[in-house]
Amino acid sequence: MIPGSETRFIRSEIVKGQEYELQVLLPGSYSTHSKQYPVVYLMDSQWDFPLVKSIYGQYYYDGFIPELIIVGVTWGGKKPNPDSLRARDYTPTREARLIQSGGADQFLSFMKNELFPFMEKNYRVSKNERVLMGCSLGGLLTMYAMLTHTEMFSGYAAASPAIGWDNNVLYQYEKTFAAKKNNTPVRLYMTVGDVERGRAGFEKMASFLTGNKYEHVQIRSKVLENTGHSGTKSETYTRGLQYIFEKKELPLTAEQLTGFTGTYLLPNGSTIELKKEGNQLYWYYNPQNKIRLLANTATHLYATHEFFNLHFTINNGKTNGFDWVRYGSSQFIKKIN
Repeated sequence: MIPGSETRFIRSEIVKGQEYELQVLLPGSYSTHSKQYPVVYLMDSQWDFPLVKSIYGQYYYDGFIPELIIVGVTWGGKKPNPDSLRARDYTPTREARLIQSGGADQFLSFMKNELFPFMEKNYRVSKNERVLMGCSLGGLLTMYAMLTHTEMFSGYAAASPAIGWDNNVLYQYEKTFAAKKNNTPVRLYMTVGDVERGRAGFEKMASFLTGNKYEHVQIRSKVLENTGHSGTKSETYTRGLQYIFEKKELPLTAEQLTGFTGTYLLPNGSTIELKKEGNQLYWYYNPQNKIRLLANTATHLYATHEFFNLHFTINNGKTNGFDWVRYGSSQFIKKIN
């Protein structure tokens, strides 16, 4: 077991009675808050759960991603063979060279009808913010899920997806996806290593998808320099999570900025100043120490140097203060002038 995580088991009635092992990482604030958290489902966690746990800790600390519940999914039972089982669960069609292949629909049905309810019963996971991440065949599953099971996830990170599977069958599923109206915003981040044999097919697919400009779908792709097939995981999961949870940088009006300016009292008795400079707002600890604040919404401001969020309370057009959310803690900071 990875320190800080929990191990759970769930036996599927959909996938031939297969037992799945779940590695669950909870955010630091989980025991002290009652809110629901976005959830990331990681494929092939038998290999990649430690990697994603480390990525999450680093980029949450720096403020690029929110608090998350991470669920690594792998296979349980007696001496499971991941190479064979992933070929079964992650592929949408059967290929003669892998007689066990073609079980992606059953596996996604397991996730939707058994795994999601299990997580929702036992953990405070958001039903509206689910992310799917995988590499190679796991990346194929990730893209197949986006194209065919559009209601299941809001974000996707596909590292070196097996684009060429079954004579590029993904293009057939794209036709249905393009014809279907997707009203839920989704984001896909996909990569390939620049020395991979499948680079040309990846670039063709990425260009095809981004060129179609689907409504409510945002896609970003990248060819990773000096990188092979397995080496795409770390950057894909890092940049993918950043992209999926990317905050906005909304321009605020002069009136809105002015409404936030003033003196605020911190819990330790000291004060800070919020000052408008041009069309920007700054948090001043003292005249030599200031932080630029950006707007995610009209009342949610943030800084990029760490996990640093300000959620303002405004009554009758007057700012009363803000909830200062940092690293799982929240304090109300009152405006005194």
